Amino acid sequence: MGDIKVGTASWTDKTLLESGWYPPGEDTPEKRLAYYASRFPLVEVDATYYAPPAEQTATLWAARTPPGFTFNIKAYSLLTGHPTKVSSIFKDLRPETDKTNVYPKDLPPQVYEQIWERFLTALDPLVSAGKMGALLFQFPPWFGIRRSNKSFLLEVRDRVKPLRPVFEFRNASWFEGDNRVETLEFLRQHHLPYVAVDMPQGHRSSIPPILEATAELAVMRFHGHSLKWTSKNIYEKFGYEYSDRELKQWAPKLRKLASSADETHVLMNNCYSDYAQRNAQGLLDFLGGDGDD
Repeated sequence: MGDIKVGTASWTDKTLLESGWYPPGEDTPEKRLAYYASRFPLVEVDATYYAPPAEQTATLWAARTPPGFTFNIKAYSLLTGHPTKVSSIFKDLRPETDKTNVYPKDLPPQVYEQIWERFLTALDPLVSAGKMGALLFQFPPWFGIRRSNKSFLLEVRDRVKPLRPVFEFRNASWFEGDNRVETLEFLRQHHLPYVAVDMPQGHRSSIPPILEATAELAVMRFHGHSLKWTSKNIYEKFGYEYSDRELKQWAPKLRKLASSADETHVLMNNCYSDYAQRNAQGLLDFLGGDGDD
């Protein structure tokens, strides 16, 4: 079985800071990240979805964590086709528009290319430190299965080389009927890592919990089962705490997933209060390891 790394999708969320998970005295960005990294070997940075990171910030992340620590980075919203706030775009590249949000089609091609280049370049300090894990490309609910979207997955793979992209879908068409086999075969054929999810079902964005490794890296993200999944309030959307019974049931499934990959990343994305951190620790206990099985 390959290594299993367990972590969470945040370490600075305001409700986490208010929860008391960090001991007294761990009250600076440097101390918090160091404390988090003493508990888990992996973290997912979601802030990079909302705005591109600065290279200096990535330098600090690398400096404040021990050897072997891994950062997974969520791709900037513009790079996955989501509506993106104009105010989040690099100042010298912002379009002159009255729109609050823009899409790739709203930008000149050369500006779009520059955003890609700068986003990736900002991650160089993590790459140099050996702490860059995967680049998470989470696609919007309207990104369904079709030839052009499959081609875009290959385009992303080629753009980010030698970094490792991983792909999370939010459109059920990828796994409806015969499409399930087609999707998994396509990903395996091109060595594209698929992100398995546990999430509420019955919504347009719902993907069933299909645990498959389609490349040497497997990824599993836990979004919870909030009854308010469609809420605009992220704390209502992700405010779900897994029970010990649920986590115990997931442990053998994750071991089986890990048996088909060289490395497996497991992220708790139920980021409200300290739910994710406590659930990640609980999952580690059921897996019987310290995060690097």
